[in-house]
Amino acid sequence: MTSEMVKKFFEEEGYFVIKDLMTAAEVAECQQEVRRLHELAAEMEARKDAALRNFQREPYAQDANQDGLPVLRKIEETRQYSEVFRRLAAHPRLMEVLHDLLGPDLLLFRSTLMLKPAFHGSAHGLHQDSSYWPMEPPALITVSIALTDSTPENGCFKVIPKSHRWGLLQWGRIARQKDESLVDRSDLDLSGQIEVPLRAGSALLFHSLVVHGSGPNTSPQPRNTALYAYFPPTVRYQPQGDAAREKSFPVVSGLGGRTEIVLVAAGR
Repeated sequence: MTSEMVKKFFEEEGYFVIKDLMTAAEVAECQQEVRRLHELAAEMEARKDAALRNFQREPYAQDANQDGLPVLRKIEETRQYSEVFRRLAAHPRLMEVLHDLLGPDLLLFRSTLMLKPAFHGSAHGLHQDSSYWPMEPPALITVSIALTDSTPENGCFKVIPKSHRWGLLQWGRIARQKDESLVDRSDLDLSGQIEVPLRAGSALLFHSLVVHGSGPNTSPQPRNTALYAYFPPTVRYQPQGDAAREKSFPVVSGLGGRTEIVLVAAGR
């Protein structure tokens, strides 16, 4: 597809899939890094490291550990702990597509590993990312890069095409048990929901207003993804309540080669 075709599809449907974004060697490196980060989490638990707050255990796992390592649901701020995932956020092929969709200047809102351990991974309730993010306008792009094969059996993404046109809605809990409904609302048309299986190394991009979620992992295969969210400098930081009125964001590309930018909420 040409860049114009990709942009048109994304604007109409709210999502796009990049097949085989990464090479087999890059996928293997990431898989090894996921293992290292689990080992790091075990070390941090042992020494009661305060940074452990970025390593969240799987809330519905029957066992606290597998193979001597903690059963994790996600790892936030991966750039702080991994050069591998710092580099992946600026993967050249990914940047080509994002530049077409958002422009040359890109900031990073989120850098996360989402993990669904074998037989343990909880379901993720349907939601819109922008319902939880203090960014205005809600025009970010979330990128989920499959580090293992992502299938319906191990909880691949579900998306509702064109739902980015529904406007900003309110949602409930995201982490859910395997037998729970993925949504508490009864006023939505979910008939258009599709599953998006991905081969390891491929990526799903979607608008931050697209309704999405995922089922539980009922298989013996883990489903691990590197999750990033990007935005152009036209998006403003608008925190609520007592949240900090300013926040620094890494620059992924453009903006004169700067490495980060501090955004200050209006009214300070």
